[in-house]
Amino acid sequence: MALATDVKRQVIVGNQRGKADTGSPEVQIALLSERITQLTEHFKTHQKDHASRKGLLTMVAKRRRMLRYLRDTDPDRYKSLLLKLGIRR
Repeated sequence: MALATDVKRQVIVGNQRGKADTGSPEVQIALLSERITQLTEHFKTHQKDHASRKGLLTMVAKRRRMLRYLRDTDPDRYKSLLLKLGIRR
């Protein structure tokens, strides 16, 4: 259940810092957020899919670590990303 190519491209273009940026923390966090949203919808119909639930928890933890890194290195980018993605309050 990977992200569709067109959805992934839209997320990257919407969050990249430069023209060829695909690996900045903003892009990685946005991709993880999109994947987490997709899996959350999946669990509304497949409650007993425990293997995917473990993957979801892993992704949430990874996103949390990346957000912590971004918060510590550049608080302005961190705040703008949170507002853009609608994460945390």
